[in-house]
Amino acid sequence: MPAAKCRIERVIHRGTLASRIRRCVCWLVALCAAASVLTASGSEAPASQGPARWEPEIAAFEAADRTNPPPRDSILFVGSSSIRLWKSLAQDFPRHPVLNRGFGGSQISDSIHFAERIVLPYRPRQIVMYAGGNDINAGKSPEQVAGDFKAFVAKVHAALPQTRVAYISIAPNPARWAQVEKVRKANQLIEEFTRSDPRLTFIDVYSRMLGDDGKPKPDIFVEDRLHMNARGYEIWRRTVEPFLLPPLQ
Repeated sequence: MPAAKCRIERVIHRGTLASRIRRCVCWLVALCAAASVLTASGSEAPASQGPARWEPEIAAFEAADRTNPPPRDSILFVGSSSIRLWKSLAQDFPRHPVLNRGFGGSQISDSIHFAERIVLPYRPRQIVMYAGGNDINAGKSPEQVAGDFKAFVAKVHAALPQTRVAYISIAPNPARWAQVEKVRKANQLIEEFTRSDPRLTFIDVYSRMLGDDGKPKPDIFVEDRLHMNARGYEIWRRTVEPFLLPPLQ
């Protein structure tokens, strides 16, 4: 009798364990299904994949604007890290009231997203943009990059129709040389677009950063072979300066 009782308890235990496992499996399946729906709809896209990842930098710009308001009619430099890292910007263009609003590894779409906060409020006479390389590195086509620049220009001119917009060509660099054909195509499309409006300018730094072998000059980059050193920024200074609007009298 005791032996039979033990066998019955083992059967009951196995049945209880099996039911628990079935419940857990069903719960996991339901959870995965819900996650798939959320992912497909984009409602759970991580913040790091959207413009929100730049919020601390944008908020820091706004805080600086409150304590030290920048002058209107300035020349606004905006875009990705090559602008942000241009630490000598004011010294390189001492005759011009320049303002640096480059942030992180941003794309053109990020500048569109934050235009109401770090572009339009300054009412700049001229905007100088450098962005597009990160866009291509993220998988965007040259046509998408050019389309985003057109959208940025449209947003600026809807609010500030007299503002000039200059685009610094996407630079060649050793770290992303495999993407060079897309870079060339994007530059070509944007240059063609700038010819359609006298308020737009295309600034070609691409060709000036190449050596005699047609490859990026190796001595103008820092160790990451992506960002420029002082020699690289000196090329940009000489190339960009002739396209800046003269100071107001």
